[in-house]
Parts: sequence; structure tokens; C-alpha cells
Amino acid sequence: QVQLVESGGGLVQAGGSRRLSCAASGRTFSSSRMGWFRQAPGKERSFVAAISWAGRNTYYADFVKGRFTIYRDNDKNTLYLQMKSLKREDTDVYYCAEDQRGRGTYDYWGQGTQVTVSS
Repeated sequence: QVQLVESGGGLVQAGGSRRLSCAASGRTFSSSRMGWFRQAPGKERSFVAAISWAGRNTYYADFVKGRFTIYRDNDKNTLYLQMKSLKREDTDVYYCAEDQRGRGTYDYWGQGTQVTVSS
């Protein structure tokens, strides 16, 4: 059974930084691609970033390139998203997800953590 639990959300001023964490249970984390997504109320969930199982390859949505960094610690079964230069439009619920087959289809999702950026 895979469980993903995000943490680190909260209120941050525009221009500030925040680090999100995603703690994973189960034995599949270290062999799975992992991703971060975000969603605002009434909007579709959008891709933010992804990382290969060993952390060698990372992928980012254009709107976060150069500002967000995804990384992982397989020894701790934890995924991270370091966010800097935050903008008001980064306000969203952020979700981590696990792609066990590495095909871009995410099988498991966390419950989300709210990030609110104030001006």
C-alpha cells in the first residue's frame, strides 16, 4: 500500500521561498518516477515537475523553470520541491504523485498541501 503525505505548505510572501516535502510509504518509491502537480479550485490539475527514480533526470513546466527544483532522497523515501521567487499565481494546492511504471501515468496521489503567496 502506497501512501504519500505532503507537508511544507503555508503562507509565504511574494518573492519568498518554500520547500515542500512528500513522505512516501511502501517499497516502490525508490524505483518510481515522482511528480509534483498543482491545482486551484475550479481549475484542472497541472504538471509542475517530475524526477526519474534515481534523480538523474528532471522535468519542469515552463512557468516554474529556474524557480523550482525537484529532488529526492531515496534513503528517506522523500520527495522535495524547493520553490523560490514565488509569485501570487503560484498559489495552489500542491500534490505529489508516484508513477510506478515510468510512463507518465501517476498511480498514487497525496492529499495535497496548500501554498498561498501573498503580495
